[in-house]
Amino acid sequence: MKVSLITGASGGIGEAIAHKFAERKHNLLLVARNADKLGTLCKQMTEKYGINAQFIAADLAKSGTAEKVFAETKRRGLEVEMLINNAGIGSGGEFSELALEPEMEMLQLNISSLVALTHMFLGEMKKRNNGTIINVASMASFIPIPYMATYSASKVFVRHFTQALTQECKPYKVHVMLLCPGLTKTNFNHAAGMDGEVGRRLNAEYSSSTPLQTPEQVAEELLTALDKRKHYIVSGKMNRMASRLSALFPNAFLAKSFAKSYRKK
Repeated sequence: MKVSLITGASGGIGEAIAHKFAERKHNLLLVARNADKLGTLCKQMTEKYGINAQFIAADLAKSGTAEKVFAETKRRGLEVEMLINNAGIGSGGEFSELALEPEMEMLQLNISSLVALTHMFLGEMKKRNNGTIINVASMASFIPIPYMATYSASKVFVRHFTQALTQECKPYKVHVMLLCPGLTKTNFNHAAGMDGEVGRRLNAEYSSSTPLQTPEQVAEELLTALDKRKHYIVSGKMNRMASRLSALFPNAFLAKSFAKSYRKK
């Protein structure tokens, strides 16, 4: 059975993408930690859209999990024709004061598991001369952000890795696309420990004065870009403008400005 595999699918952007793909009659394989939430989602989408929706409850922040997910797709006889590496987490605060283990787990989730899943499923796509890989980075990938140092650096990796892979995959007819959302109304801030003072200092609060998108808006822009066979999209008009403006200034200047703003607040 052909499926679209979506990581981080139990909420936020991943869940919104899953619903959009289900509307288009894609069979789904959802991956996240929360088995109860995934089970409920799969049941809802199977009944509502008449598709086959399956899940694997797995923690991609742990080493070796990506390999287990790949092995499980083989055991179930699933052909992953589309891989959406959406799972990710952030952190905020002074780097030296943050606990080391969560920072390392973030790198495992945002980088290592993404690379592992891409490597394993890309090999099969190349053999078939067909497939799609979508990696989700962030607006943070355009700027070195003090007090989000590890997270922003991890998203720079995703952006550069995906854009390089785009060119490697063209001879094999495997379509690779990078999605860079900005601040989106999800559970991201709470999971990252940024829903209080840290979020305010980073201008990352979910407030009426802060420009942000809904997960559904991000997912809709993703589908529009995919239909047009684009390789790269920054979602949100204001975010696209900000990404262009950031290219006009040296990284050192941007980092200094962000640090001064954070400390001032």
